[in-house]
Amino acid sequence: MSVLRADLHQLSEEIKGYALEYGLDFIPVNFELVDYRQMNQIAACSGFPTRYPHWSFGMEFEQLIKGHTYGLRKIYEMVINNNPSYAFLLLGNTMVDQKTVMAHVFAHSDFFKNNLWFSKTNRKMIDEMANHATRVHRYIEKHGFQKVENFLDTCLSIENLIDPHSPFIVRERVTDQDSEDQEAPVVVKRIQSKEYMTDYVNPPEFLERQKKLLEESRKRKKRFPQNQTQDILKFMLENSPLENWQRDILSIVREESYYFVPQRQTKIMNEGWATYWHSKIMTERCLTDADVIDYADHHSGTLFTQPGRLNPYKLGVELYRHIEERWNKGRFGKEYDDCEDLREKANWDRRLNQGREKIFEVRKFCNDVTFIDTYMTEEFCREHKLFAYEYNPKTGQYLITERGFRTIKAKLLFQLTNFGLPFIFVENGNYRNRGELLLRHRYDGVELHWNYAKDTLRNLYKLWKRPVNLATVIHGKGKIVTFDGEEFQESETRVHQVA
Repeated sequence: MSVLRADLHQLSEEIKGYALEYGLDFIPVNFELVDYRQMNQIAACSGFPTRYPHWSFGMEFEQLIKGHTYGLRKIYEMVINNNPSYAFLLLGNTMVDQKTVMAHVFAHSDFFKNNLWFSKTNRKMIDEMANHATRVHRYIEKHGFQKVENFLDTCLSIENLIDPHSPFIVRERVTDQDSEDQEAPVVVKRIQSKEYMTDYVNPPEFLERQKKLLEESRKRKKRFPQNQTQDILKFMLENSPLENWQRDILSIVREESYYFVPQRQTKIMNEGWATYWHSKIMTERCLTDADVIDYADHHSGTLFTQPGRLNPYKLGVELYRHIEERWNKGRFGKEYDDCEDLREKANWDRRLNQGREKIFEVRKFCNDVTFIDTYMTEEFCREHKLFAYEYNPKTGQYLITERGFRTIKAKLLFQLTNFGLPFIFVENGNYRNRGELLLRHRYDGVELHWNYAKDTLRNLYKLWKRPVNLATVIHGKGKIVTFDGEEFQESETRVHQVA
């Protein structure tokens, strides 16, 4: 990394001024200049050069380097949600690219600071990542590189088994004492006898021993957790028989996984917001006559959408513009919705000019799911020619199956809900009263990918060290799949209930 050149520093201050004039409110940004190898190294570690070592980061680096070398992909910028925010500029970019990147970065920083879903994130994550790396290096020195890396492999393979909404949920903690107080007291059956024979027929020492045995039996049979939990990693941290160093590494993986959740929840919104503002700043303030062709070429490449792929930059920026136009022209509310004249609706303009205020409000409160669910309209789908498609095994091609607005919207929301991953919950940590783990898959019409599911059960077994069970649906029938450390077994059960 190198110190920012004087001309680039001056340019960043100029663009910063434009961003402030437009009303953006961002975390302070530190720009650093890197070459393409450094940029790819940072990208391979998810933007954090201070992260702990792992082979998967090296694999990602090799893929990025090959993509850059063969001209298949190029990373123009990278920005980290931190305070101050760090942004990396690619050495060798043209000046028009650097301008675009800087405008893009200031908008990202504004989004990080003001979007609700980023409000719970650690703003000193670079320091925290360095701390994590120090702890991992310490364990490597003590336990050996191979042992630590193998355990990291296990933890990283299940890093998505968390509850994305957990940071916003306030739960009342129920202690063991509270739960015991709510239970009926343990009563030992006594043999009927005359009063003067009680101590002989029902010896107090025997009754006390029986009471303790019954209490221990009740504890063994007691189901935990009391309610289903989606945060499987937390459950493992609190209940699995791990060594202290293993528990610490699992906590590191969980903490970093939660840090990246808001970026995954707002990918379309965040990139759309940054694209909206870099387009606005460049076309209205920054472009010179000599820049226009290069900017148009590179900006069109950013918004280009490959067939069958979702481009978050394109979808995000167009939806922001759609919202801005609707609120500028008053195309919302009961009067507009009740209008059935298509020509009147096409020419509808109440000149409210509330569009800019509205998109700032959307930026503050929404994530991708609520963004699309609330603001994607039938007019938007029709204007941008959105459609649903499926793979046809007979022709070997993807074919358009639906152009209906509701179907398109439903499919898009289905892909975004829980990041397109299945919902898996811990249902019982003492299943069958054997200390086995029971997980439940919330079946929504799509069956699990069994290669992935079996690998997940294997890795959970390594942490739990007891058989792991998964209740799900296979070919329309309720099944419990069990992994006992050596082989998989299936047994039938009800779809919605496990005994």
